[in-house]
Amino acid sequence: MRFNIDRLFFLSLGVAVSAAPVQELNERDLVERGAGFNTFLSILLSNLPVIDTTITEGTSLITDFDSVLAALTGAQTTYNELGGACRKYTVIFARGTAEPGNVGVLVGPPLFDAMDDQFGSSAITVQGVNDYSASVQGYLDGGDPNGSAEMARQIKAAKAQCPGTKLIASGYSQGCQIVHNAINQLDSVTASWISSVLLFGDPLKGQAMNSVPASRVFTACHAADDICKDGILIGPSHLTYAVDVVNAVNFAASV
Repeated sequence: MRFNIDRLFFLSLGVAVSAAPVQELNERDLVERGAGFNTFLSILLSNLPVIDTTITEGTSLITDFDSVLAALTGAQTTYNELGGACRKYTVIFARGTAEPGNVGVLVGPPLFDAMDDQFGSSAITVQGVNDYSASVQGYLDGGDPNGSAEMARQIKAAKAQCPGTKLIASGYSQGCQIVHNAINQLDSVTASWISSVLLFGDPLKGQAMNSVPASRVFTACHAADDICKDGILIGPSHLTYAVDVVNAVNFAASV
């Protein structure tokens, strides 16, 4: 089976994707952190909704879409691994508006699958941002204040518990606002300790963060994505950032 959305469709969204072969979904594909990346991506594209609306009007559709994807792929939507054994990499992830759990579905789980492939699952601690409502109002306000403060707290806790880990701060959509806000709340020593920042659909694209050089920041923003222009319109280009996770992980491995 191959991706059933034509490459020209991706190009119209400003996304370049190879039509790589994927396996049919079966129970063996549902691994520890959900479906494998290619399987997840195939299911995402096969079920992509027709949507072109404001973030306020599209909230329930995104929630429903995430629920379908989680059911079809077996994606885990909540991770609370901080405080366990220290591992080579620690990723703290903030989900997008209206997504379930504390890591969502559209970017978090495929990102973790790509990390498993690159680093090995035993080398990664995954933590979602708690105390974060991921509401539309939070997005309109520039990122939920509680979620922003919680991510800053989690980063400080990771540094205190495992100073030798490579900390990856990551977010999708409003989650990018949370990342920006959290890092800007940190002292310069803690902020500069962060190994890399991975952002997908960032409303604050290009804005500098406290003591984190641009050379450590990966930003995926699709050309047609209004959210990357700090807008309020949601279209297919904002729902397909799973196509960028492999490049993001390769970046994290290189810094």
